[in-house]
Amino acid sequence: MTKYLLSLFIMTAVSLSAAEPGDRTPYIHHFSDGHGGWFSDRHYELKIWDGAAQCYSPWFVDPNHAPPGAGYLHLVMWIYTARHWYQPDMPAAARLPYQESSFADQGKSTDLRYARMTIRLRGEMDLKGAQLYLLAQAQTENTTANFILTGQQIAITEDWSDQTIVLANDPKQWTCIGSRNDLTHLYGCDDLDTALSDVNVDLIFVLFPLDIEPACDGVTDLHGLKADVDYPVKTSKLPRGIIQFESVRLDYPQ
Repeated sequence: MTKYLLSLFIMTAVSLSAAEPGDRTPYIHHFSDGHGGWFSDRHYELKIWDGAAQCYSPWFVDPNHAPPGAGYLHLVMWIYTARHWYQPDMPAAARLPYQESSFADQGKSTDLRYARMTIRLRGEMDLKGAQLYLLAQAQTENTTANFILTGQQIAITEDWSDQTIVLANDPKQWTCIGSRNDLTHLYGCDDLDTALSDVNVDLIFVLFPLDIEPACDGVTDLHGLKADVDYPVKTSKLPRGIIQFESVRLDYPQ
């Protein structure tokens, strides 16, 4: 074993020593079996046609991480990783279209350090400079941290293909997207290992970054106001098309 592989093995073993309890058998969801608690865009029910999840533009612009955060993004498809986010006693205004998560309901471990995710997908996209990435969101003692795995983009192919990413505990591969000025009490940055050891909010496939340009005159505070909420944006600058997901699999390191 080379010194590099030995050091990587030791780092992985130490990193996983504080693993949260939970089922660490593979998480596998085929969309031919239904939505499985995955959502599209904001809180919209996922459309399933011909055994595949259909995610298509226009997507809303998420302004929560506008500068001085890392920027704007589209939420393509996502799932809660902890059950308390969708319990029946949630206030009516916070209830979601369906109260389940195939990940959380199976009791899967939220320690995702070095987990391997394989997505079977295809699509036809005009990305406008964005890429498809995985975002992991976790509540820590200090903040709600959002990390995008910008070191490993997910290719969108015309034909069905399996794309694999690894949630490596390597800060060089992740971008903490922080918060817009008025939401620093909700979002921020924290230690990557702390976040990946308990991804207790959700996993999101995102399109990032977005090129935001007002579609009207008179917008003097581009990032202080909420794009696509307080002022319209030029849709010609945004990604458009369709992404179809056939399955998502997550394997934990042994």
